[in-house]
Amino acid sequence: MEWPTAEVVRMSGVTARTLRHYDAIGLLPPARTGAGGLRYYGEPQLLRLQQILVLRELGLGLGDIGRVLAEQVDAVEALRGHHRRLLTERDRLDTLATTVSRTIAELEQSGKDDAPMTINRPENLFEGVQPEQYQESLRDFPAHAERVARHVEGSSPEDIEAGQRERTARMIRLAELRAEGHAADSAPVQAEVDAHYRLLSALRPVTAEEHLAMGRSVVDNPDWRAAYEAIAPGLAAFQRDAIEAYTADRLG
Repeated sequence: MEWPTAEVVRMSGVTARTLRHYDAIGLLPPARTGAGGLRYYGEPQLLRLQQILVLRELGLGLGDIGRVLAEQVDAVEALRGHHRRLLTERDRLDTLATTVSRTIAELEQSGKDDAPMTINRPENLFEGVQPEQYQESLRDFPAHAERVARHVEGSSPEDIEAGQRERTARMIRLAELRAEGHAADSAPVQAEVDAHYRLLSALRPVTAEEHLAMGRSVVDNPDWRAAYEAIAPGLAAFQRDAIEAYTADRLG
């Protein structure tokens, strides 16, 4: 049985443009092309598309996905491997969600009766957030990733942990500003983006185009999106919009 592009789009949620791109780069050719250039996909192609989407959710780039699919021989064994990676990622996200839930509960409890909000065990903030995942998430920006890697190599474990804590704290501050009703282009939010941009630029110059791409990656990169959404639903898009506003206003 074969399905035209429109049916594959409906079943998978992938756009026709994406399917054309996958075909153009040799990642997912259709089973055949009919009259008028209409593409048709069979069961093998749908299975391959499923694997592509799973690997994308696991954070692999299209080049890496192509290499993984080219190396695999047994489709069932390949799916078992994807399943194991999904379970590992699920466990990590469960841990991260539990961490954030516990933080919310502690803040709510300590904030009762106008008491100052405190966290009983600050180290709990960072369970499930691993510093090496930050470096991996920069794979779409190789020049910056290389500079970050050199910086990490010259840093002490304490400095690395402090940097990770600050990244998480910054995400929480954005979530708080959003919850208070501040828009992405508001002064308090833009001050947070400015502080982050200055940190990025301290490692190496970051162009306006690269900064915009990094903002989009907060939503498009599964690792970044998962980390932001674990703190507050919609936070990833809020960060992207804030970066876009900052880049347009400050970097032109």
